[in-house]
Amino acid sequence: MNTFQKKNSKETLFSPVSMEEVPPRPPSPPQKSPPKICGTNYPLSIAFIVVNEFCERFSYYGMKAVLTLYFLYFLHWNEDTSTSVYHAFSSLCYFTPILGAAIADSWLGKFKVLAVIGLSLIALGTGGIKPCVAAFGGDQFEEKHAEERTRYFSVFYLSINAGSLISTFITPMLRGDIQCFGEDCYALAFGVPGLLMVIALVVFTMGSKMYKKPPPEGNIVSQVVKCIWFAVSNRFKNRSGNIPKRQHWLDWAAEKYSKQLIMDVKALTRVLFLYIPLPMFWALLDQQGSRWTLQATKMDGNLGFFTLQPDQMQVLNPLLVLVFIPMFDLGIYRLVSKCGIKFSSIRKMAIGMILACLAFAVAAVVEIKIDGMVPPEAGPQEVFLQVLNLADGDVKMTMVGNNNSSLLDQSLRSFQKTPHYSKLHLNTKIQDLHFHLKYHNLSIYAEHSVEGKNWYTLILHGNGKNISSMMVKDAENKTTSGMTAVRFVNTLHKDVHIFLGEDTTLDVPEAYGVSAYRTVEKGEYPAVHCRMENKDFYLNLGRLNIGATYLFVITNDTEQGFKAWKMEEVTVSKMSIAWQLPQYALVTAGEVMFSVTGLEFSYAQAPSSMKSVLQAAWLLTVAFGNIIVLIVAQFSGLVQWAEFILFSCLLLVVCLIFSIMGYYYVPVKPEDIQGLEAKQIPHIQGNMINLETKKTKL
Repeated sequence: MNTFQKKNSKETLFSPVSMEEVPPRPPSPPQKSPPKICGTNYPLSIAFIVVNEFCERFSYYGMKAVLTLYFLYFLHWNEDTSTSVYHAFSSLCYFTPILGAAIADSWLGKFKVLAVIGLSLIALGTGGIKPCVAAFGGDQFEEKHAEERTRYFSVFYLSINAGSLISTFITPMLRGDIQCFGEDCYALAFGVPGLLMVIALVVFTMGSKMYKKPPPEGNIVSQVVKCIWFAVSNRFKNRSGNIPKRQHWLDWAAEKYSKQLIMDVKALTRVLFLYIPLPMFWALLDQQGSRWTLQATKMDGNLGFFTLQPDQMQVLNPLLVLVFIPMFDLGIYRLVSKCGIKFSSIRKMAIGMILACLAFAVAAVVEIKIDGMVPPEAGPQEVFLQVLNLADGDVKMTMVGNNNSSLLDQSLRSFQKTPHYSKLHLNTKIQDLHFHLKYHNLSIYAEHSVEGKNWYTLILHGNGKNISSMMVKDAENKTTSGMTAVRFVNTLHKDVHIFLGEDTTLDVPEAYGVSAYRTVEKGEYPAVHCRMENKDFYLNLGRLNIGATYLFVITNDTEQGFKAWKMEEVTVSKMSIAWQLPQYALVTAGEVMFSVTGLEFSYAQAPSSMKSVLQAAWLLTVAFGNIIVLIVAQFSGLVQWAEFILFSCLLLVVCLIFSIMGYYYVPVKPEDIQGLEAKQIPHIQGNMINLETKKTKL
């Protein structure tokens, strides 16, 4: 065999195979420039997209604003379950975008997904809208207007938060200030956002003829997965040391897939790798609607001129976003640039993480302060005691010790509101307490047994001829999640049945019987329906504040009829809800630096065929963030302030990891990807099987 023959033999080592390539796009006909807004470089179609996003976000955030309290107060779930389901729902909303992106990029296109799936079916719609609407807006710009496109993402985020601002303010008012069937009107609170979805559909379709509608690129998600799988399996099967190495692990897909697809997948995977630490930021940000709202229920919402609902505090986030975006874009970023500091996207996102860490540290301090205002827990040999005089005259009560010493001495007027509980130390875990009562001309001794770690109320009642006393054990946790707790003492001679709501009723036994505690929502109770045998009457309970505990004594006045004497046993927290402002300001500043930058970064770094896919991947980080909260809420078992500190520390660690990853990341412009990557891929023919049988063919 001569030299020529050997060379010829080597050249035919790899048998030619058909390559699964994406068919080349047909040349698009020249298009005239779309109409612009008031002579600017912003396409007029952007206005319809932004208004659509405003309506859709009004619907989403309006419904989300009342969701936690709906679980808590209407469905009567506990705090952890309400938090978990809230974040499970949020997570699902951010998982479905990967499905919407696949349909948009590979089948229907962004416009049809937005119009048909996204806005017609709200249940599936969020998965169709989220990955497409931002990318679809970016598609409206020509490449020569890249600067305007960058600012579009800020305008786009402003529209999101304008819708969120109005909805998070109005929807809680629809819930709390309007009564439906005698309760908070959740039907209206969910119905109005649903109506806004219809308006969003109408507005979006009005601009149909103005939109630039890039055609779908084929089954992109499937191609990406197959390309990655082929590259990995091909490299694994050809791991022999005699086979030349390739510059990038995705180059091992060159036997089957086109250069363009491989370059696009390289660009995609570089960004996806950078996304790995991001879910922790969303784990903190999205707790505004769950843990922070629950924190607000334990605070005083009375601002003097206005009473703020706990779920209305969420309005601070979109309000501050509307303030911070122009402040950062027109002020802070430009000032930093003039100082010669390069403020890259990665740096902005890292600083956003640090601000969120600080926000949760502040939230932990607020939580500690709230806990300090909660009544203390009794020790194993301690009890807390209050005395309530329901007799028709003054009573002098003395608690006597073993050696007849006076341990507690009080003079109580009839129906006097006691200011506080008295803390008593016991000699044993269970002990008998001895009381000396002086009433009119009577002097009576009474004995009651108490057990450590509990709260008690000693109720005195008499009719001028005799006086009696009874010891009532108070509930350990009278209120639940900031709700109002009530109980009743019935001085009448017949049982009373009280209707506090459709699902909340109480039976109070006759002759100074004491009911159990019931939790109700805060608000005005001017006419509570009561029934005594076949006789109906109504009691005015007045205003009940969030977090307070009330005792009502039902009496029958010959002149005024049936009345409810009201005493506040545990007062509402005096810590103003305004103390949440610093944590909201910090986390919103972090959101502006992290989220707005991330949206623009995701679009700019995505190959043209994968704009929606990368937007969906960005949103997928939000889904995983909500899963983190769900897991911690269910299994951590930490007190609330410690949980806040845990999240703050976790994000700080993640921020460090993200900063290191970002240091080695080199942002690439989409138009440059082809030129950069084409040099790195060797021209290879053949297939995986030929590579494995190279030696045998020689």
